[in-house]
Amino acid sequence: MGNQAVSVPPLGLAQVVNLPVYEVVGTPSPDRNDRVEQLAALGFTWANLEDEAYWIDQLVVMQRTAYEELLHAAGALWDVFDKAARFVKGNRELYEQLCIPEVLWDGLDRLEPNEPGLISRYARFDFAVNQEGSIKLLELNADTPTGYVEASIATPWLSEQYGLASPNIGMKEWIRQAWEAEAPDYAACTSYGHHVEDTGTIDALVAHSGRNITCIDCLDLWIEEGIVKVGEKDTIARMFALYPKEWMGIDEGGEALAYSVEEQFVQLFNPLHAVILQSKGLQAIIWELHAQQTDFFTEAEHLAIQTYMLPTYMAPAFEGDYVSKAMFGREGGSVELYNANGELESKDEAGFDTSVFFSRVFQQRADLPKLDFENGEKYLLTGLFVLNGVPCGLLGRAGGIITGNSSHFVAIGVNAS
Repeated sequence: MGNQAVSVPPLGLAQVVNLPVYEVVGTPSPDRNDRVEQLAALGFTWANLEDEAYWIDQLVVMQRTAYEELLHAAGALWDVFDKAARFVKGNRELYEQLCIPEVLWDGLDRLEPNEPGLISRYARFDFAVNQEGSIKLLELNADTPTGYVEASIATPWLSEQYGLASPNIGMKEWIRQAWEAEAPDYAACTSYGHHVEDTGTIDALVAHSGRNITCIDCLDLWIEEGIVKVGEKDTIARMFALYPKEWMGIDEGGEALAYSVEEQFVQLFNPLHAVILQSKGLQAIIWELHAQQTDFFTEAEHLAIQTYMLPTYMAPAFEGDYVSKAMFGREGGSVELYNANGELESKDEAGFDTSVFFSRVFQQRADLPKLDFENGEKYLLTGLFVLNGVPCGLLGRAGGIITGNSSHFVAIGVNAS
């Protein structure tokens, strides 16, 4: 699993502990503005967004046994996804099934992926972990995950307020190692300096990398004969980009950037093959290989898939209790929940529905746990970052039954024992 050994509990250990996995502690401070200013000084400048409270001023405490099993699940599944991505590489029929834009196919074929466990060095799993300890993977964002500032900066600080040592404190070191290996000279996102969250994410990653890196707006890039440039004459050879690779098949200029990557005029971080991991269709391929009980996966990998993944298909396969979502999509956009009778129960209306561009997958439903906060009941999504191949950072998002763009950040701490 990546490059760090993690304590491996027996599968299902969290479920035999007769305690709820999560407990909400604390009450919001009467002086929220002061707390928001303290977080902003640390680098988390969007605790309030447009006069709305994005950050919940309470702490979710997770059982340590559940956390340790979550680490095990993430490590085992990271190896499974890495193996499956290499199975897909070079197979254009599978590229098409995964909705990977054709402009990326030549690059995927010609370029070699990073060594095992490091196809992506900056990723986040999203899990449904219920109060009984059942852990089910919902999806993997292996290309452009956000929430890094919340997890690496805000969560340790907030955990400390409640006397808990956060396991997230190691995230900065794993980022430093990842950026040392990929060695970008530039870091880019769309609307750098204007989009608060993406700008703050880029700034924090650069700061934690310890490298001298120039931050730029993706919209300021231009390409001449394959060479990526910014400004009048600066050439970019290595770049971290918080830019979804699938959009190279849609955006104006995307084909030119894909050509630059393919011809190695520019080296992207995350690397190009992260787009294979990013497609939710990869979960369907993994499930099919598992269901066939092929020897492609080891016995331990089959067990991890059966225990921690949900049946997922590229065509409708359920009569009820399932989820439909686009193969590429973020912030809940395109997600539809169906009840036991197969009737549409809930649909994300706020996020952009990317199913207009990408086909859907159909996944068995696993609902998020509902927790009581001071501002009402919310469903908790548990994210776990994988940095430089190491599962290492919890991210809590609390919101509706579908975790969309209107959800809130809540820090997750871990009990000492």
